[in-house]
This record gives sequence, C-alpha cells and structure tokens, in this order.
Amino acid sequence: MAGSRGAGRTAAPSVRPEKRRSEPELEPEPEPEPPLLCTSPLSHSTGSDSGVSDSEESVFSGLDDSGSDSSEDDDEGNEEGEDGALSDEGHSGMEKTTEEQVQDGSPGPRTEVASTRIGDEYAEDSSDEEDIRNTVGNVPLEWYDDFPHVGYDLDGRRIYKPLRTRDELDQFLDKMDDPDYWRTVQDPMTGQDLRLTDEQVALVRRLQSGQFGDMGFNPYEPAVDFFSGDVMIHPVTNRPADKRSFIPSLVEKEKVSRMVHAIKMGWIQPRRPRDPTPSFYDLWAQEDPNAVLGRHKMHVPAPKLALPGHAESYNPPPEYLLSEEERLVWEQQEPGERKLSFLPRKFPSLRAVPAYGRFIQERFERCLDLYLCPRQRKMRVNVDPEDLIPKLPRPRDLQPFPTCQALVYRGHSDLVRCLSVSPGGQWLVSGSDDGSLRFWEVATARCVRTVPVGGVVKSVAWNPSPTVCLVAAAVEDSVLLLNPALGDRLVAGSTDQLLSAFVPPEEPPLQPARWLEASEEERQVGLRLRVCHSKPVTQVTWHGRGDYLAVVLATQGHTQVLIHQLSRRRSQSPFRRSHGQVQRVAFHPARPFLLVASQRSVRLYHLLRQELTKKLMPNCKWVSSLAVHPAGDNVICGSYDSKLVWFDLDLSTKPYRMLRHHKKALRAVAFHPRYPLFASGSDDGSVIVCHGMVYNDLLQNPLLVPVKVLKGHALTRDLGVLDVIFHPTQPWVFSSGADGTIRLFT
Repeated sequence: MAGSRGAGRTAAPSVRPEKRRSEPELEPEPEPEPPLLCTSPLSHSTGSDSGVSDSEESVFSGLDDSGSDSSEDDDEGNEEGEDGALSDEGHSGMEKTTEEQVQDGSPGPRTEVASTRIGDEYAEDSSDEEDIRNTVGNVPLEWYDDFPHVGYDLDGRRIYKPLRTRDELDQFLDKMDDPDYWRTVQDPMTGQDLRLTDEQVALVRRLQSGQFGDMGFNPYEPAVDFFSGDVMIHPVTNRPADKRSFIPSLVEKEKVSRMVHAIKMGWIQPRRPRDPTPSFYDLWAQEDPNAVLGRHKMHVPAPKLALPGHAESYNPPPEYLLSEEERLVWEQQEPGERKLSFLPRKFPSLRAVPAYGRFIQERFERCLDLYLCPRQRKMRVNVDPEDLIPKLPRPRDLQPFPTCQALVYRGHSDLVRCLSVSPGGQWLVSGSDDGSLRFWEVATARCVRTVPVGGVVKSVAWNPSPTVCLVAAAVEDSVLLLNPALGDRLVAGSTDQLLSAFVPPEEPPLQPARWLEASEEERQVGLRLRVCHSKPVTQVTWHGRGDYLAVVLATQGHTQVLIHQLSRRRSQSPFRRSHGQVQRVAFHPARPFLLVASQRSVRLYHLLRQELTKKLMPNCKWVSSLAVHPAGDNVICGSYDSKLVWFDLDLSTKPYRMLRHHKKALRAVAFHPRYPLFASGSDDGSVIVCHGMVYNDLLQNPLLVPVKVLKGHALTRDLGVLDVIFHPTQPWVFSSGADGTIRLFT
C-alpha cells in the first residue's frame, strides 16, 4: 500500500516537467529553465508543516516550485516506519532518475506515456501559453500578498513565491550583462521571470503602435451592402401592424390629464409674450412725490447746469475781452487753474459766429457731472482720529535701541557695498567698489588693515564660529577666503593649521567650482584659498556652524546657488531646476533649512529630505534682501518698491505685516542676534530701527513698533544706504552708504 502511494507520489510530478519543457521548444532561442522536480530536501524531511509559521515558510520561499507534501503527510497521519521510508526512498530515487533524464535530454518511458497522454488532453486547449501550474482561477492575487505562496498547483500543493532579495544594483548589473533583459517580464500568477519570444515582442510593438494584434486582419475589407438600392414593390417584412398602433395610449392620456389639472390649479403658467419696447425711467425724477425715487429722503438732485455769463456772449462788453498779455498768460496756465475754460471773442453779428468748437467737450463734461454725482447722501460718522490709531507702547519703554550717530569710518574712495562684524564684536570688515577690503577696529574707527583684491567686492561675510578666524569675500567670479590674523593669535594659528591639514583626494571629483591654494605673495596679504566659479558671485553667506557657505551666482538656470564645504573642499549644486532669478539665500539658524529668495517668492527647502517645505509670497516687486530671526520662526524681506514684509512661518505663507516707512527702494534688512530689534536701510539715505518682539506663546502675535529713524548718509548717484548689520552683543547698528562712509549708531 505504501509502495503504491510512493509510486503515485512520484509519478504525478514527473508529468509536469515535460509539460513545462514543451513550452520553450516553441521559442526560437530555447533557454533551459530549472526543473520543477528539484525540490529542497528540507520540505520532504519535515513531517508536517503545521508548526511552521508564515515567516518560517518565507525563509524557504526561494524555490521555483517547492513541492511541500504537507497536505499528503497530514492525510497519512502518523503512518510511518519501513513503508514511509520506502516511499521516501522511492520518491528520491525517482527524482534522481528524472533529473538525470532531464539533463541527458532523453525522456524515460513513464515520462513519454504521460507526455502523450497530456498532449491528447490539451490538444484542443487554448490556454497553452499560460502557466497551468497555478490553478487559482479568478481569485484576486492581492489576497496572497501576506502569504509566502501565490496559489496551488493541480495536485493541491502550494506554489511558493520566488525569493526576491535583489536590489536595484543587481537589477542594474542584470540590465548591463543580460542582452535579453529588455524582453524579460514578471508573471503575476507565479512570480517567475519570463522571457518574451520574438512573436510576443512583435505583438506588443504592434499593439503599442495602434495596429491590430493579428497580422492577417484587414481593417479595410470591402463593404457588403445588405440591402439593395433598387426600389421594390414588396416590403422587406410583410408583418401586419400591431393592435396597439390603433388604440390611444393610456400613459399619454394620464400625462395630459395631469398637465391639464396643473394648469387649472395655477401651478403651470402660460408663457407671456415679452414687450419689445425698451423701458426707460427718469433717474433724477423727484417732482412727483408718488414716484419711486421721490420717496427717498436721502436722494441728491442732479447738479444744475451753470447759466451763461457776459463773457460767453457773441458780442461781450470790452472789459471781458482779454489783451495779448492776458491771452499769453491764459495759454501758459494749466486747464484746471484757468478762470475761464474758453477765450471770449467778439463778432459783429450772430450770422458771423462759426460752429461751436467746444461742443463735444462740454457735452462730455456735462455727462461726467451727471455720472459722478452721488445718488444718496451719506451720513458721516463722527469718530475721533485718535481712537483709530492702535495703542502702541511708548518708545521709552522699548529701550535699548540705537538713537544717535557715534562714529564714522572713513577711508574708502568709492561706495561701500557690504559689511560684516566678527563674532566677538571687536572687528569690522567692509568691501567697496574701490577694489579693497578694509578691517576696522569697532571701538576706535581705526583702519587696522587694507587688503587690495583687484575687483569690486559684492559681498563679505565673517565666519560665525569663534574658533575660526576667516573672512569670505565675493570678488567678481571668485570667493576669497582670508585670514586677517586679528585678535587672538592662537585662533589665527589654529585656522591656518586647519586649512593646511587638508589632504586632496587621489582622483579629484567633478565639481561646479575649483578650489585653488593661494600663492606665497597672496599669503602675505592674508589670502588662504580661492574658490573660482564660472559666473560672477553676488552673495556669500556662512552656515551657523562655520563649515558650509552658500553663494549666489549671477546666471540663469539651476546653478545659481552653490554650497561649499570648507573642511572637505567640496562644492555642490543643490537644485535641479530654476524657479526664477535668485536674489538672496540664507541658512536657518537652528534647523537644516535653506531659504532662497527669488524676485517674487521665498522658498524654504529642507536640506536633509531634499524637498520644498514652504513657499512664501511677499506680494512685492522685487525682493532685494532677506534676514531670518535668531529663533528661526520669522523672516523679513526688503523689496525695491520700498516695502518691508514680515513673515510668521508658523502662521501663514502670506505676509503677517507689511511696513511702508521708507520712500525709496530697500537695500538691506537685518535682525539683532540678541535684542528684539530689526533694521532696514534704503536709498532715501535713512536707517529705520524697529522693535520686533517674538513671544514664546504661539497664540500671541509678534509686536512690531518702529522706534527710530537714523539719518547721516548723503545720497550719491541716487543711492543711499547699501548695507545694514547689527553688533553681535550691543544694541548698535552699522550702516554703509554710497558716500563711501560707514556709520555706527549707538
């Protein structure tokens, strides 16, 4: 009994390899598939899989068809011993012989009989191209997403999913090595990779191009006229007419009776013919008290036309005629300043008066009088103007803030474009159009060092890290990194050691910028590194930790913003495409955000996730400057149309407050790192300092109060204040102007 069972168990699997092997013979290039009989010995050695969980089953799911005999073992129960051993041995022996036959290419006698039998069974089957192992039918395959198998074969055994441990790198290597990768698809029924034959590829290409799948199908067959075009004496159908065609319809009778009842009840009104005559009414009629407009007590009558005077006569008195001098004065006056809108003229008789030249102009002015006259009287509300002004705290209660000019730093021969203060607040660096960088002592206004750079300095930034003595300056198409050697000598020496400790890689990577070491002559001046770009640099700014710096290039495209890393001397372009001309960039003080201000918007990017977080709409033309609050939740922008826009990032993407205190374009805005102050510099030559208190309570809005207008710069070439920056520890503000001076307000 057990022997027959073992034979039956081995005979059934021996049928299907011949069926599977018969399919690739249709292809022009047969590829040997792994025989389905090569099952893992683990599945046969296990007596029952009832104790194996889904996760454990998925471990052995890398087989094409792991013929798990769990169902058969369960049917056999605990029937073991010599018969079970003999059946297993017979099973394994049959597997070995079948594998050898598959490798030799010569089918055994039992396999030949089974293959002929299956050929007879599926002679008229139209599903030869499909894999008939999976008999799941119309069951949705999503039901098997959480299971290690994908269906059951004809013997009721599970068909396990192939183990998918290949990542994108393996797929890429297959794509490069396998010439048939492009014609390999995955079968959703079994999870196997199938190679499409040439006929299948041609069918797919025909369907993609909109052609018919069958090559022999002709879509332009000649039309067959089913009916003749000749007039015949007999009809096509000689069926007698129905009885219902002679009897009135009861359904229509009910509809008509319902409509008649609705007309009687007045629910349906007949359409009245429209009156084609236009309807006019007197807009200013108030003589009739019964009129509609006459009952309005607040109605304003139309203005009466002024009666003509003596000057409008065709024969005015001599005193109304203008002399030659008066006529010249009348012609030079503006039309609104003239006492008379015409020149009086004298004619001998009424027949000599020409056609009136100002007829159309007077009719137009009369129509304007009628049109612009108010239709109704408006009652004015008596409101005290003081009540409309919001209650703001007194500036005396908001101290300290800069109120007066303390020092003037003179030495530049051209306009001073940019400023930056050292982290300790002892030194100040300025860049000018005269091609030089000047280092000043803040307390004494003494120029301690002048570094010629040979070009216009567009932007300058002192490294914010107190352990690094380094200044970045944007000169033409380069960013110069200088060690001014001011202050602590140990810090200056450690900065040089930090820069000299860099070891260049063996293969330099491809970068959008070139890092060049300074020559010996340049090192004497203080220059340490030079970062060269392909376009002019307009701005340079440091990250809060002092290792990264961002630059803005005057170019079009996605390479307008570059980020450099000082320690590794690497440069990268963080954006793939451009969103307009970039004006300014700034790093978030606490979080990995980068703010990019274009002409019409400010975009907030998350650098780690590499995605756009927010887009702020300033609603101004155009953004010229940008500053971030030290807490990081508020942003201010200056624009060329004299607006200062305050954004609350937690509130909205629209402006929280828009300040219009300046009369000309804003050039720079700045926040104080410690005090609740922010300042703006404009082309009108003034610096406006405002109190901007941001509360920890998220429900309380920021308090913005203008406290002081600081003036001192002289207008030069229609330019005023070009840059504004606060002292890092004191409530002082520095401003640089087009007059070549730097001023300190304390």
